[in-house]
Parts: sequence; C-alpha cells; structure tokens
Amino acid sequence: MFYVVLLAMVAAFLALRLYSVLGKRGGHEQSLPRAAEERIAVATPVRTVENVPDVRGATVRPFDSGAESGLRAIAAAEQSFDVTRFVDGAQSAYRMILEAFWRGDEQALSELVVPDVRQAFVEAIEARRDAGHVLDNRLVTIERATIVSASLEGRQAQVAVRFDADIAAVTRDTDGNVVAGSLSDAVQTNDVWTFTRTLKSADPNWMLADTDEA
Repeated sequence: MFYVVLLAMVAAFLALRLYSVLGKRGGHEQSLPRAAEERIAVATPVRTVENVPDVRGATVRPFDSGAESGLRAIAAAEQSFDVTRFVDGAQSAYRMILEAFWRGDEQALSELVVPDVRQAFVEAIEARRDAGHVLDNRLVTIERATIVSASLEGRQAQVAVRFDADIAAVTRDTDGNVVAGSLSDAVQTNDVWTFTRTLKSADPNWMLADTDEA
C-alpha cells in the first residue's frame, strides 16, 4: 500500500533553481523545480537483503549495479523494503506528481513532495497562471523505471529512479487556444527523481525531494 507518490512554458528560473524533470524537451514544456535540499519520501519498500540477489538475477533488473549496496543497506535497516514494490510505487508517484503539477493542485503536491520542492512547484504554477496559461499534458507511457542509486545515512534513506517516458504536452491560453506543443506528438523524456524517507517511521510514504535530467 505504497502511494508514491512537470511541462509548459516558464522561461525563467524561479526562486529555487528549476530543473527539467522531463528530459529532452521540445522547448515548450514547463520544467519541474529541483529541490535545494536532499530529503524525500516516496511510498515503496525494497526486498530483504537475502532477496536482492534474486531480483538482480531477474530478466528485467529494476536497479543498476551501482545501487545494489545502498539497497542492501536500506533492506537491512527495514525488512519490509521491497525493490519491485518500490519501483511500482515510484511509477505511481511519477504520474501523480506530474498530473497534480499540470492541473495546479497545490494540496495534492503537499502530500507527495518535500516542502522545498512544493514551494518551487507553487511558484511555477503561479507564474503559469500569471501568464494566462493552462497545461493540457498527457503521460502517454512510462517505458522504463530503474533505480540508479540508493543510500542510507542514519535512518534517512534516499533512492533515485530514472524514468524513461513519453509525454504529450500542450500549453493553452485562457480561451483554450494552443500556445505551444501538440497532443499528437509525444516527447520522449529521461529524468531522474530522488525519493526519501525516514526508515522505521510511522509514515510509510516516500517523498519526492529532487528532480533532474538523466
């Protein structure tokens, strides 16, 4: 029960540095803000230490070799952590956060991202509104989600996931006219999102703490 839990036109950097959260874009998508700090919380576990080798040997491996030691440390600290479930949860979070940002749902974002990331999102949403723009974006498909790094400092765990996805992006004005983009042509995106969580805490969810291009 893990709930893990951005493209239009905003040309300037906001108070917090904005990073493309959607990889190589066509120039009209609004980028996702990157968190200044390194905290997070996405909801999903990684398997026990004993089971990590089994996952590694699977036909489709859900993590890069460089992430294995970090995943083992997290799994040793919290037995319920499961790699496959984490990746599934991270994909759900990717979709939920993108959709919340696109529709300007600040409340939903508050439940999915850390405060610094939320503030950057809010500033981007406000800038979009001031410009009279509305996003009409669609996450067509997530082709691949792979854990690229993982670490544990004390009880604070961080897991970075690379998402290769296709997104159709359109920016409209208040009258519904297309300002940029096209829903008929999906843009291939390659992003790395980092999630964090305090292990053994009452809250099982992981939060988004950072976004970057792959």
